[in-house]
Amino acid sequence: MQPVRRTSLIAQVTEQLRAEIRSGRWPVGQRIPTEPELTELTGTGRNTVREAVQALVHAGMLERRQGSGTYVIATSEVGGTLAKYFADAQERDILELREALDTTAAGLAARRRDDADIANLRRLLTARSNSDWSGPEPDPAAIAADVELHRAIVVASHNAVYLEFYDSLLPVIEQAIHARTARTNDSHDTEHAELVQAVIDGDPDRAMQATRCFLASMIAEYPDR
Repeated sequence: MQPVRRTSLIAQVTEQLRAEIRSGRWPVGQRIPTEPELTELTGTGRNTVREAVQALVHAGMLERRQGSGTYVIATSEVGGTLAKYFADAQERDILELREALDTTAAGLAARRRDDADIANLRRLLTARSNSDWSGPEPDPAAIAADVELHRAIVVASHNAVYLEFYDSLLPVIEQAIHARTARTNDSHDTEHAELVQAVIDGDPDRAMQATRCFLASMIAEYPDR
């Protein structure tokens, strides 16, 4: 009976970790607490915590990064599966998909954003604008700020299914932004400011047009197949 109790304990801890992710307390892109911290938080042994974390790594919700920690990469097992599928996608393909997703999300956000969304978008736009885009290597903080801002627009759409699907794309979106920034060092501050202002102003058409133009200009950099 002892192995049954142990398995049950691992399942309980796994569900606790899953709940933290699904609730948004551990958002996509965030590093989760360390094993010692999780051991203290859950009141269980280190081996139990390690196996619970590994279960969510296998499910595609968490990712271990050597020397950095364990990060949330999806809010559900379905999102994790999608993340794995998109992992090897071409940069242009991701941009073309984003042209559809981000444009629609911007229109929905402009119609549905509330005061909390507006405050969050202003905060994130400021953080992004204050980031350093000029270095020889992309600044991880700048890329994280960019990704967080685009995700916040999807959050402002108040469509949970849309957000879950978008979250599954975040790792590959971040990778594509990193690759492009390394080539161009272009921050597109003006375009992002126009997009956020259109959402804040509640102008769906303007928000969608700003997004469409911004992404189309990047897609145009790639030759047609």
